[in-house]
Amino acid sequence: MAEARGGRDAQLKHTGLRPGWTTGACATASATAAYTALLTGEFPDPVTITLPKGQTPSFALAIEELADGRATAGIVKDAGDDPDVTHGALVRVTVRRLSPGSGVVFKAGPGVGTVTLPGLPLDVGEPAVNPVPRQMMRDHIARVAERYGASGDAEITVSVDHGEEIARSTWNPRLGILGGLSILGTTGIVVPYSCSAWIDSIRRGVDVARAAGLTHVAGCTGSTSERTVVTEYDLPEIALLDMGDFAGAVLKYVRRHPVDRLTICGGFAKLSKLAAGHLDLHSARSQVDKGFLAGLARRGGADEALAVDVAEANTGLAALQLCAAAGVPLGDLVAVAARDEALAVLRGAPVAVDVVCIDRAGTVVGRSSIAGGAEFRRSGD
Repeated sequence: MAEARGGRDAQLKHTGLRPGWTTGACATASATAAYTALLTGEFPDPVTITLPKGQTPSFALAIEELADGRATAGIVKDAGDDPDVTHGALVRVTVRRLSPGSGVVFKAGPGVGTVTLPGLPLDVGEPAVNPVPRQMMRDHIARVAERYGASGDAEITVSVDHGEEIARSTWNPRLGILGGLSILGTTGIVVPYSCSAWIDSIRRGVDVARAAGLTHVAGCTGSTSERTVVTEYDLPEIALLDMGDFAGAVLKYVRRHPVDRLTICGGFAKLSKLAAGHLDLHSARSQVDKGFLAGLARRGGADEALAVDVAEANTGLAALQLCAAAGVPLGDLVAVAARDEALAVLRGAPVAVDVVCIDRAGTVVGRSSIAGGAEFRRSGD
């Protein structure tokens, strides 16, 4: 278990949630302890590191091994109160000295993935140890080397116990990171429920799709909507962006990194929130606005009695069913409004957008036409 020092706990006191540490921070602490033991014969326990923003957490070691010119240290990741799939994982680092001038070389041990597709911030064939954790480890190796008069040239092998199994619950297979987890983190700190890892995975998904030359990607709210767009458009797996509730994250990143076409597919109720101007579709942060749906129904030909019933419906699905019985295409109206909201967020980026609304069984209950992008500008629509 790691003991926190610094100001992050104070910043989160109002939430009542405890922060944790990234796999990158755990790997850096493990590497620091292992390299120190390689030079001195003793493992520092706890081992203290300095994070990119200056915090100095200390970590207790779970593993210490020194033999045959190698040292291995391991730390159990503590993600705090965040529902992180890597919480409790044992991050191991083995360090071996290299000849002067070799630099610091990274290798993937068991449970750490290897990059197999372009578009990520690492070259194909590299271990999935992200740039910031790499730099953190280089910096700490250099400090230890300076302290004990060593060259600082070292081979660092990062492993995660059961990492390949854990990685099946992450985006890694879809991003072409095979064989295990990625070693992540830009600050070293896991902020509970910040969902930063999910949003970063969305961005990497766009990057990989673009690097593969794909011109059509789909932002999906879940596995049912993914199955729908595969059926409707025959898209490959790397074209599917698991956006969850983060419609805004997809749109803002695609605005800066355009693709020719973006399909947004999700449940009717969730996409009615996007239609109403919400970019975070989580139930804790946005609600289905039945008054907004009633306004759309009026535009679609609903009489006042039906509009009142829609406004007073218990759920978005109930509102949809009321309109369907009366021949009012509320699903299509929501899809068009969601598409137009997406185009507003894209701010003229060359991306054509269409929206597909589904029910819980995956049946399409509404869709828009394609608008925006170069095709849209040529058509004058």
